[in-house]
Amino acid sequence: MQYTWDDIEQHVAVCMHCPLSQTRHRPVMGRGCHQADLMLIAEAPGGQEDQQGLPFVGRSGEILDRLLQDCGLNRNDVYITNIVKCHPPGNRDPKEEKEACLPYLKYETFLLKPRIIVCLGRVAAQRIISSDFKITRQHGAWTHRKNCALTATYHPSAILRDPSKYEIAKEDFCRIVKKREEYM
Repeated sequence: MQYTWDDIEQHVAVCMHCPLSQTRHRPVMGRGCHQADLMLIAEAPGGQEDQQGLPFVGRSGEILDRLLQDCGLNRNDVYITNIVKCHPPGNRDPKEEKEACLPYLKYETFLLKPRIIVCLGRVAAQRIISSDFKITRQHGAWTHRKNCALTATYHPSAILRDPSKYEIAKEDFCRIVKKREEYM
């Protein structure tokens, strides 16, 4: 069966595949350009995202918007999603929920067919790129898989905790833009 964006969104809206469905306010489906060649994947929605049902709407979203803008991009140029579609209580790292939500991410990726995937943070990078990924050592490094370039950088929430990481993430994003230009 071939799913559409609306089909995936409807499935996510009523999903009961893990315990997070009992504590969420609103599931958070990815948002952005459905023709984007650049896909950003984070670990899970935060509290404000849970309230609004949209990805990166809080302070982390402000950091992400600034990173994109500093490198000549905006949200209309990318597709932003999370591995897990519901907010883990206490902002804990998602556990078994990653496997429950993975089919949704696979469908999003299948429909989008991005040329570049950027993992935002360690948790996303360890699930998408490599289980032993070390964000402090491997951010900005490229892996290629199935006609797609993959990399990772710091999650905007890590930048909120340690603002010195902003310049590192900005450099990573500027290299991502250069890689994107190579593919155009």
